[in-house]
Amino acid sequence: MMGNHSPSTRRSLHFDSIDDLFQELDRIVEAEQTGRLKPTGNWTAGEILSHVAAWIEYGYVGYPVKSPPWFIKPILRLMLKKYLKNGMPSGVRIPGIKEGTVGMDDIPFDVGIARLRKAFERLKAGEESPFDSPAFGKMSHQDRIRLNLRHAELHLGHLAI
Repeated sequence: MMGNHSPSTRRSLHFDSIDDLFQELDRIVEAEQTGRLKPTGNWTAGEILSHVAAWIEYGYVGYPVKSPPWFIKPILRLMLKKYLKNGMPSGVRIPGIKEGTVGMDDIPFDVGIARLRKAFERLKAGEESPFDSPAFGKMSHQDRIRLNLRHAELHLGHLAI
């Protein structure tokens, strides 16, 4: 699961924009096409791509996880600022969820890349998300983009190219 990754096996990524992320996806596709792409954690490339895409999609279709207790939410709101600035930590598990998270369908690589691009295209086009984050509540569209970029940095870093 997520907590078993060694930090040294994960590439350190930073995306200032969705276009930066798309450039990285182009590099990942090229690595896959030339046989160099290697997942360094416990998930397949399809699971990684699916997971990142799913968490964007949940903002449009609804989240499959419950909100944390009310007394935890102020702490999470403070953590949001830190995550937006410094990135998301590895190994975080959602309490009560068997695998610690959701959305990591083991799909073919090309399907995963297309799904992730489509999800980020929705954000880039300015499509507002009708569902608030169960952990962080209502966010500006810009913060939603930044949070999903931080999430992509974390997980795409587990794809060695």
